[in-house]
Amino acid sequence: MTLAQILAVLIFVAMFVLIVMDKIERQIVTLACGALTLILVFGVGMHSMDAILETLNVRSIFTPGFWYAVGAEESSSGINWATIIFIAGMMVMVEGMAKAGFFQWLCMRLAKLVNYKPIPLFVVFMVMAAVLSMFIDSITVILFLAAVTVELAKLLHIDPIPMILSEIFCANLGGSATMCGDPPNIIIGTSLGYTFGDFLTNTGLMAGIALVVVIIYFFLVYRKELIQEEGQGVDPSSIPDPKEAITNKKDFIVSCVIFGCAVVLLISHAQTHLTVAFIGAVIALVTLIAAGKDAVVLLKKVDYKTLLFFVGLFMVVGGLEQTGILELIAGFIGDVSGGNIYVMIAIIIWISAVASAFVDNIPFAATMIPVVKSLAATTGADLSVLAWALSMGTDIGGSATPIGASANVVGTSVAAKNGYPIGWGKYCKTAAPATIIVVAISMLIIFVRYC
Repeated sequence: MTLAQILAVLIFVAMFVLIVMDKIERQIVTLACGALTLILVFGVGMHSMDAILETLNVRSIFTPGFWYAVGAEESSSGINWATIIFIAGMMVMVEGMAKAGFFQWLCMRLAKLVNYKPIPLFVVFMVMAAVLSMFIDSITVILFLAAVTVELAKLLHIDPIPMILSEIFCANLGGSATMCGDPPNIIIGTSLGYTFGDFLTNTGLMAGIALVVVIIYFFLVYRKELIQEEGQGVDPSSIPDPKEAITNKKDFIVSCVIFGCAVVLLISHAQTHLTVAFIGAVIALVTLIAAGKDAVVLLKKVDYKTLLFFVGLFMVVGGLEQTGILELIAGFIGDVSGGNIYVMIAIIIWISAVASAFVDNIPFAATMIPVVKSLAATTGADLSVLAWALSMGTDIGGSATPIGASANVVGTSVAAKNGYPIGWGKYCKTAAPATIIVVAISMLIIFVRYC
């Protein structure tokens, strides 16, 4: 290995270790490691200004294809600005919806429709978590859903932990169904040129089948508690009316219209040729204009730490790509599999799932994208099939442990703050088997449908 390759690997490993240790804020870790990549790998190791410019990738923002792509969206190595701009735009839109009371209203409304009965409520909230996460970041979905679940649990005198655990899993599962549902999918879509429709008809089918199995699984796991709670009964008149959640009727209607437009634009962007960067920027701009004097408040609530985390992450992965390390990994997988597509799919989906159970699935997905591209190029395997395996592995594998995905951390934190701590044992007892079941189902569907 060359000096540049050794430095790139050391920086990458150090970044992963520091993220897992969680002693330093993760955006500081990735930005610092990104800066070291630019200085040590590209400067000292490679003496290449071109590598630095390609990794920073700022020039791509000013090209017409970045905003309006006649063909498939293309992304060069380095910082994927399309992903960052899209996520930022969705963050602004979601903050506008939350301010108007949309999420709390929706939860309370659905609870009222099932007459606040624990078993129907359990099922409805799982489905809602999955459906909302198809269009909104699963972190945001769980943040509001877990809070409302705790509130309802106190009113109905039921244990919120089974509902929160099932909601977390279904949110991650729903996020795997579309391009905008989970950060790894956004990265995969923008990097490989896949659309909202591509994900919906491929990973969406797998997620839909798995959701049915998961609902049955969680019901069987918690059936004793649910049946016991079902017999308690509750006076519906003691529950606040869903309308009370709406802080401003006009803002509520406007936020619903903006959300609807965002969904339409995402579904049709393959036909309109509007890129996800353009859609994210426009949605954010419209939301801010509609917010008026509250626009500054919305901007302050945007999770800039996550956006900076992405910037640093892409720089570090760019170091692995520029030095050829990722091509070596792809070659290793190709050699181990012997060019057999079944073995390749199994390796990618299970390694992705296991790794994502213990480390953040976002950096793992970003690292694996160049690997599957190189693997497809060298073995002749269908890139899209490898992409769907990577997507399902990273999205679902993160559900297995409390630290595997950001939604897990948020959900368990909300529960703990409200007096319902969820330890590793309690979490993994139900989530780990569910993860294995869904990954196995996904792999079998990929085998049957594509091989």
